Amino acid sequence: MDAMTLLHERSSMGKLISPPPSSEQLEAMYRAALRAPDHKELRPWRFIEFSGEGLSRLGELFAEAEFREDPHAGDAVLDAARKKPLRAPMIIAVIAKVTPDIPKVPKIEQVISAGCAAHAILLAAHAQGLGAMWRSGKYVFDPAVHKGLGLAEDDEIVAFIYLGSLGGRHKPVPEHDIDDFVEHWD
Repeated sequence: MDAMTLLHERSSMGKLISPPPSSEQLEAMYRAALRAPDHKELRPWRFIEFSGEGLSRLGELFAEAEFREDPHAGDAVLDAARKKPLRAPMIIAVIAKVTPDIPKVPKIEQVISAGCAAHAILLAAHAQGLGAMWRSGKYVFDPAVHKGLGLAEDDEIVAFIYLGSLGGRHKPVPEHDIDDFVEHWD
């Protein structure tokens, strides 16, 4: 697949099945991620892979977050939180490993750099025929999840990237009018 086709046709895949990415596919995804823009070569990224029992452990963190938010949450709510990571055979958490107080490289730039690394993982997955979905939501901000993942105070979860084999068809990619998004200053 050529680069422009990849950039124009990548889309999220919500239905993901086993097998998870192979070690060779993961290496290609991480190599792509490590090419993200990186001012002052801080390498402000950290990746945590979840598969097998690790997905259940992540689900427990999600349930803990639900319970922390609402100590009266019922079993159905907690069970639903536990099952969310099981929607894919693998998840990669992309963490912005922020170094505070770096001259000319504010926190926002480091977080965006980690976001670029997450996007590169999505592109590399698609290029290899895998399905991927960038998920975020309230768990990326939850202190219980941060603590459970061993994040430092300034670190941010940028994405939970759900990965697997295609479990359905790609939705048609909508066409957008470029003029709706571009302003010209001639």
